[in-house]
Amino acid sequence: MKKVCVFCGAHPGDDPVYYDSAKSLGESFTKENISLVYGGASIGIMGEVANAVLNSGGEVTGVITEYLMPIEGHKGLKTLHVVKNMHERKAMMYELSDGFAMLPGGIGTLDEFFEILTWAQLKFHTKPIGILNTANYYNKLIHFLHHIADENFMRRDQLDLFFVADTPHKLIEGFKERF
Repeated sequence: MKKVCVFCGAHPGDDPVYYDSAKSLGESFTKENISLVYGGASIGIMGEVANAVLNSGGEVTGVITEYLMPIEGHKGLKTLHVVKNMHERKAMMYELSDGFAMLPGGIGTLDEFFEILTWAQLKFHTKPIGILNTANYYNKLIHFLHHIADENFMRRDQLDLFFVADTPHKLIEGFKERF
């Protein structure tokens, strides 16, 4: 596992635990020699995880759209790809990554997670997908995914396409087990 793509919020959320967890994950990536691939923003949880990797001497690759670059683009990155649209952004982040992690975020985060999960369901890839469930942020989503399987709108074995961790350390251990 050399590069992990992180999907997370460009907003900070209300609880400082989200920042703390993102910072811890970024520092852990560097300790484990894992490079970060992410959406290229300097703000919110995205900026926090990127800065943590950078500040601990790690490697960060950002991928951002032309539209978002002047609004939130991280100017401290050595590697920042500016693409035309969100479809190109997601495709490039996929190509650059060995696995995917979802941290707390909003609908953009969910969009990225569900697209990569759908690709796994369709067997377009077998890269590991982890959810960092900081402060139980995703409990209702995880419960809903199980409900979808209970109602036979997805096969029960498709719940194994992702794993859930409650700490950055457990997330990294989950990637090691699946890579």
